[in-house]
Amino acid sequence: MLVDLYPIFRHLVAVLLLCLAGTLSAQTLPRSSDVTAITVPAMKWSDVSRLGRPLAKDPSVIRYEDRYLMYFSLPPFDRRMAKADAPKGWSIGIAESTDLNQWAKVAELWPAQSCDQNGLCAPGAIVLGGKVHLFYQTYGNGAKDAICHAISDDGVHFTRDPSNPIFRPSGDWNAGRAIDAEVFPVGDKLMLYFATRDPGMKIQMVGVAAADLASDLSRERWIQLTDGPILKPELPWEGHCIEAPTVLRRGETLYMFYAGDYNNGPQQIGVATSRDGIAWKRMFDRPLVPNGPEGQWNASESGHPGIFVDQDGATHLFFQGNSDQGKTWWLARVAIEWVDGRPVVAALPDRPPKPTRSPSQ
Repeated sequence: MLVDLYPIFRHLVAVLLLCLAGTLSAQTLPRSSDVTAITVPAMKWSDVSRLGRPLAKDPSVIRYEDRYLMYFSLPPFDRRMAKADAPKGWSIGIAESTDLNQWAKVAELWPAQSCDQNGLCAPGAIVLGGKVHLFYQTYGNGAKDAICHAISDDGVHFTRDPSNPIFRPSGDWNAGRAIDAEVFPVGDKLMLYFATRDPGMKIQMVGVAAADLASDLSRERWIQLTDGPILKPELPWEGHCIEAPTVLRRGETLYMFYAGDYNNGPQQIGVATSRDGIAWKRMFDRPLVPNGPEGQWNASESGHPGIFVDQDGATHLFFQGNSDQGKTWWLARVAIEWVDGRPVVAALPDRPPKPTRSPSQ
């Protein structure tokens, strides 16, 4: 009887690779996270309704009831495509999906308060007490940009916090600006991670504040926890910027995926860990998710991560990328596997036969 040895050989190779990965030092990335693993992502999607070309940024994904919702940034309208009541600045798009691959835009959040009249973007969503809480930044105000908060019963229609903006940092180590909000519960506190700049507005870094998880999360509830950044650019690939923090927990360890360097620098994605949500240490000395090689869709950057853990425990990393220095921007998804406590970009999963993109609306 003939025996097909290929499946057995493939299994043995996979086991050997996992064993080798476990012996790597904390400063070395597992082999399976090489750049070739993300040149074709599981999902690649964008929106064309604003400019007539694909441009969507800053993904944040949640599961709410029977669907997935993705919140993302939309650019100002091209004048030729704008309706009379169209916002002049950035705004937030909302798309839905049932499989994390095929997405359709279902709504947009436009400016509605005096603080966001110049624009709003970079949403960070979380489900708390059966409601969707959206944290987002104002845009177009330079050093005065700050974090805002809104609540929804359906994930689409939001009520803005009347105390907006709810947070901006203080201290002589920063410029008073707060962008790229991410919230995550730690004990009885809701941690608010944000990006800010130094007083000269040149160096971008990450700070942290907290509010009681049981509070209404309005402006007076937030307390800045440190008198300095919790993460700032230090490695060569991080340039002058660390931003877009996004957090998950595995056991007693918190993992922060973050963007290093400014857009198209190239921006790439790194990882840090913490036990208390305040003191963070990098896992690797190079990006977990680099930009792609020349000619690939993400050659200019793989940036602004948004981590999502599904109900079955599967980890998905959403991020933005482009190959033309920001003339377009796509949102993508890759699966993250875990090897001895280390995140690894999974081998290419099944994916749509071609990029999914919303029609002009």
